[in-house]
Amino acid sequence: MERKILEKLLSWKDRAERKPLLLNGARQVGKTYILQKLGREHFENMVYVNLEKNLTMAGFFQDNIDPGRIIRYLEASTQKKITPGKTLLVLDEIQACERALTSLKYFCEEAPGYHVAAAGSLLGVAIHRERYSFPVGKIETLTLHPFDFEEYLMARNKTFLLEEIRNSFCAMRPLPDALHQEAVELYREYLVTGGMPASIDSFLRSNSFLNVPDVQGEIVNNYVADMAKYADNTESVRIRACFQSVPAQLAKDNKKFQYKVVQRGGSAALFGSAIEWLAYAGVVLKCRKTSHAEEPLSVYADLSSFKLYMADVGLLVMQSGISQATVLSGADSTFMGAVTENYVAQQFSAKGYPLYYWANKGTAELDFLLQKEGDIIGVEVKKGEHTKSRSLNVFINEYKPAYSIRLSLKNFGESNGVKAIPLYAAFCI
Repeated sequence: MERKILEKLLSWKDRAERKPLLLNGARQVGKTYILQKLGREHFENMVYVNLEKNLTMAGFFQDNIDPGRIIRYLEASTQKKITPGKTLLVLDEIQACERALTSLKYFCEEAPGYHVAAAGSLLGVAIHRERYSFPVGKIETLTLHPFDFEEYLMARNKTFLLEEIRNSFCAMRPLPDALHQEAVELYREYLVTGGMPASIDSFLRSNSFLNVPDVQGEIVNNYVADMAKYADNTESVRIRACFQSVPAQLAKDNKKFQYKVVQRGGSAALFGSAIEWLAYAGVVLKCRKTSHAEEPLSVYADLSSFKLYMADVGLLVMQSGISQATVLSGADSTFMGAVTENYVAQQFSAKGYPLYYWANKGTAELDFLLQKEGDIIGVEVKKGEHTKSRSLNVFINEYKPAYSIRLSLKNFGESNGVKAIPLYAAFCI
């Protein structure tokens, strides 16, 4: 299955002034797979080291982290020559070895000819919680997300449909009805499978959704195991409680995260660090509130008000218990509004947008705000074809934006400064 990040990895490979690469992302989003694919297909050879499993090799980094010494030791252990410009050295699960992360600084300064790519599933947690000497300015960082819907269409070999969606978005003209209906059906499939590679692979191999929840359940269990492994007992209990509350948080009319939903009497003092752990681990997406739709959005964010979405919509569908039949059929369900919002948050996050929503003194609320080339764009999300909205009109009247966006199951169109974009085309924005 192809990943769009491969283009960025190839750009890094061919860069003249290249730094070691650090590939971040939640567990099981495909970091190891994509780095090994890069090594197999675009280098003469590859040396792969898992620093969590191979304690002997991790031990090479404990004392002297001179790049020449490390290369010699790794060559001796793997019986593979590591040649500058020809070999990809992959240091996987680098968060398990603090000194290995520090060594990237010295590879940058003293041995820039080597292609060194590191990956870490809980790197954000480790950096913020441990004694890590992070090599600021000495590495290039990329983040791998779960498959977005564009990548899902690629995995489903829907190249023609994908191009037509892109063309309709650029021209803002309706997609032919047959293609529109096909895209809606594929979008609903994606809500069930989500973007985790293992769940998509299970569906494609079996042509059945039956085993997808089992695969997703295993992924969630691994997340929970990480919580126990990388946090103390008290904190891991709080992290699990916050994580398990996400479906209930999103089911409320007011989707703002409320600590009392996690536990009666809950507060930021009790659960604030747990939420940050989940965000650093890439398990949830944090969408901050702002009351000012002006650039830069980051300076107007209300740090105490936010929504939490699952990093993958398929995991939300599985965790919530909503039936696959309801999602696939498009049957009316109140919770589908939350699923749809989560889907959009996932697509925007994969595009690199920081997540914000807008609220106007409690009288109006808009699902997302995007900062694009100096413009602040309001985005309203609707689960179906019904698109009446007071909040978007309030936002438009107050800020007079260049244009606004309404995401729904309606076909492409534009009227009175509002671009109607089908949910399946959110990746185009």
